[in-house]
Amino acid sequence: MRRRLINSTLAVVLVVIAVFGVSLVIVETRTISASAQESVESEALRLISVVDSRLLGDEVINSGVLSEQIDPSRFALIEIPGRAPIAVGERPSGSVLRATETGEQGEKVTVEESRSSVTREVGRTLLIIGAVALLAIISAVLLAVRQANRLASPLTDLAETAERLGSGDPRPRHKRYGVPELDRVADVLDSSAERIARMLTAERRLAADASHQLRTPLTALSMRIEEISVTDDPETVKEEANIALTQVERLTDVVERLLTNSRDPRTGSAVVFDLDEVIKQQIEEWRPAYRSTGRALVRSGKHGLRAVGTPGAVAQVLAALIENSLMHGGGTVALRTRVTGNQVVIEVTDEGPGVPAELGARIFERTISGRNSTGIGLAVARDLAEADGGRLELLQQHPAVFALFLSRIPLDRKDPERPVR
Repeated sequence: MRRRLINSTLAVVLVVIAVFGVSLVIVETRTISASAQESVESEALRLISVVDSRLLGDEVINSGVLSEQIDPSRFALIEIPGRAPIAVGERPSGSVLRATETGEQGEKVTVEESRSSVTREVGRTLLIIGAVALLAIISAVLLAVRQANRLASPLTDLAETAERLGSGDPRPRHKRYGVPELDRVADVLDSSAERIARMLTAERRLAADASHQLRTPLTALSMRIEEISVTDDPETVKEEANIALTQVERLTDVVERLLTNSRDPRTGSAVVFDLDEVIKQQIEEWRPAYRSTGRALVRSGKHGLRAVGTPGAVAQVLAALIENSLMHGGGTVALRTRVTGNQVVIEVTDEGPGVPAELGARIFERTISGRNSTGIGLAVARDLAEADGGRLELLQQHPAVFALFLSRIPLDRKDPERPVR
């Protein structure tokens, strides 16, 4: 492309120089020739007036007197009736410019000049025109090279950007070139890079969230399957199988919820559900893990509450808080339910050291953790709570008190099972 731009620009300049240069040479040649002829004619006219005036004054007319009135490079022949011709200067040979004038008393003056002087003047003019043309060609080449670089370099950069996108590096360059068309291409590539970066981030986030959220259900499911494999009691097998099926359903709900959040974190599937069932299920699932560490998991507060949300999502949020207390807390972990205004609040607290002061404001950020954990659990829990219109907050740092706020559905006093419309 660079070579084509240079060649095309140079071709245009050469055509312009050829058209206008040849025309200028022809015009200048004619102008110089006409000017030289006019000069010779003017010389003859002036010389004839001198001869006329001397004849009228009866003055001496000879070559010495007339040589002072004519250009030394020219030749003049004065012919006066009744007298011998007077020659002034050296007569040129070859092609000459000639002018003849006749006076009032019959005298005749002929002035000649060699055409070589015109040729020299034309040559000087051609040299100047050639120098200007050469300067124009050099300037055109330099301008073409600069313009070619200005256009080719951005295209090379854009090609490199596209290659980087294809190789999996979606970082936008935010580089512009001052050419509207190229800047438009750069805008599109940067927008594509940002979209690809968001998609890759979402995929990595989904993978991290799935790894974190599926870990506990899979562990619990494997424990149930182990219980089934080591027992011969049909009733125990049946009970453990039913629990395993329930956990499989929860596992399916976790996967669906993760996929939904990966497509649009704001998309919720909130319904009215019984909060006691979700809390009971979480306590039963986590109590063996707490019992193995010599700790207790208890529930207190108001019962019979109904809330608006996604049961699976609420279960995941509670599981994240309970697991967080198991890993980072201490002593007994309590789940307390209460009502404030039109909201149901589920508080999870323990007797451990609490949340460090430097982490208090950032505890829900990804990769933020007080120990060598992933730092994903609380961030995912907050996203799940907000997806259904709730919120997750850290009410107290010492000891740690996390609170999940959900919209409340008040019950009819006459019929406690029916919500008020």
